[in-house]
Amino acid sequence: MRISKLVGERLKDSASTANVKSHNYLLRAGYLKQVCNGIFSMLTPAQRINLKIQNIIREEMDAVGGQEVLFPVVMPRELWEKSGRYFSIGQEMVRFKDRNDHDMLLGMTHEEAAVHLCQNTIKSYDQLPFMIYQIQTKFRDEARPRAGLIRVKEFTMKDAYSFHYDKEELQEFYKKVYDSYNKIFKRIGMKNFIAVKSDSGMMGGDIAHEFMLLTDIGEDSIVICPHCDYKANMEVAISKEIKPQFENTEKKEVYTANAKTIEEVCKLLNISAIQTIKAVCYAIVGDDTNTVIAFIRGDKEVNEAKLKKIIGKDIAVKDLSDTGLVKGNIGCLNLNLPNTTVVFDKSLEDMQGMATGANKEGYHIKGVNLKRDLENVEFVDIAKVKEGELCPVCGKPLTIKRGIEIGNIFQLGTKYTKSMDMTINMPDGTLINPLMACYGIGVGRALASVAEESSDEKGLVWPMSIAPWQIYFCPLRMDDNSVKEKAEELEKSLSNNFELLYDDRNVSAGIKLTDSELMGIPLRVVISPRSLSNNEAEITIRKSGEKIMCKLDNLNELLKNLINKEMEELNG
Repeated sequence: MRISKLVGERLKDSASTANVKSHNYLLRAGYLKQVCNGIFSMLTPAQRINLKIQNIIREEMDAVGGQEVLFPVVMPRELWEKSGRYFSIGQEMVRFKDRNDHDMLLGMTHEEAAVHLCQNTIKSYDQLPFMIYQIQTKFRDEARPRAGLIRVKEFTMKDAYSFHYDKEELQEFYKKVYDSYNKIFKRIGMKNFIAVKSDSGMMGGDIAHEFMLLTDIGEDSIVICPHCDYKANMEVAISKEIKPQFENTEKKEVYTANAKTIEEVCKLLNISAIQTIKAVCYAIVGDDTNTVIAFIRGDKEVNEAKLKKIIGKDIAVKDLSDTGLVKGNIGCLNLNLPNTTVVFDKSLEDMQGMATGANKEGYHIKGVNLKRDLENVEFVDIAKVKEGELCPVCGKPLTIKRGIEIGNIFQLGTKYTKSMDMTINMPDGTLINPLMACYGIGVGRALASVAEESSDEKGLVWPMSIAPWQIYFCPLRMDDNSVKEKAEELEKSLSNNFELLYDDRNVSAGIKLTDSELMGIPLRVVISPRSLSNNEAEITIRKSGEKIMCKLDNLNELLKNLINKEMEELNG
């Protein structure tokens, strides 16, 4: 490929819309062009990377027995009504009517389509296990797209669905795909990634893992124990609870005037936040008549993902007007409100000497003993883990890091096969709903995540396995006939053996070398009047900056060895 004919341009200055390093470089280097918020066109370099990532994914999915299929982007309402997700998923799913006034939707995931494809096609247990997968465009009407390809509306995704006749077989296959994901991310050049337990969210099921690239720009919080193997997404993370003991005193109503916040109440009563009971109120999305009140210790925060799972419905912060609740004075005693669900966090279990709101303006109650003063209360975990809390496995302090989700896997159970009436025959003649698991990787997000991790102050640094080209061929002084003639000769020779981007422009050495570093091609080959006088070319390894002078007669062999060495490391 000649760079003079390559569609796109390299920019010197940062793009004003780029808020993270990877996105800035992808725009500046001519890889992407934004169409609108959350939607991008991929130029040739990005598309070449995109296809290489897809091919690596295909190879690993095929290696565990995956069968590639292709589901429709558009699906009818009826398919998603069977699973219950047509109504349970919110505005992020695009719904529309076709010209016949039929309700349709754009696929953002394809569990329903997978079951539909296999229903009445797979009839017997001896046809299981199997996995089908696709690599296809999806659309999610993301409310807040950010960071370029890391959070978008339109995206390319590999999604796979496996079917099983019992739990043991499902778990065995799930582990195979888990291992396959580790291979995929290593092969595409990711280094600092981990797998963590996660919340299954709208996908359903009981067991789920996310593969996370650890980076400061990540939106997810990952709870990690540096001392053992405990790792979990904040949505499901737990810690070992150590509860302080306070004096068991008689409960007493006290006047607290305008003290509303935990800090104000603590200062007035001369206590710490750990001795208070905090109330957080939520509404159930789509139901204005019901209220959820979460009671938690004052030094902790509610984990809304955990609370949603317990409630079984989506929640949002509640407007307390017309509820009868007194903001800043809500308490867990004498709370008699209709249409109210009350949830208590485990941090409050067996606590005594606590302070809570009195459910009337200007008053709180001291000396609350949860065991004595409340009856038939179930305590559940709805708290966020905090830095420094103790690991539930080894008891040592936990750390919290940021991460980008680069892949996810879910054990779905019979959530979809049961609701959609898919059955298979067992050896004894009975019919069962097969178990399912699903497995996703966002291709564009993987591209952007590699760009974020593999870059420096000069630009991108692509791993050899997914680089758009292996070699950036950079002749200097194209106005010199000897350079131009040798460049044309070498271009033909190198193109026969390697993926080559040929900088045939007659521009300054500074522009060419800067563009090569910005674009991040793994190897750069430079010829100039000086190097040709010694019958040599200069090879620069982008990742390390190492420079090697090589005789032209040995150029092909040395380049081949350098490429093979890095590919062996990535595949190792």
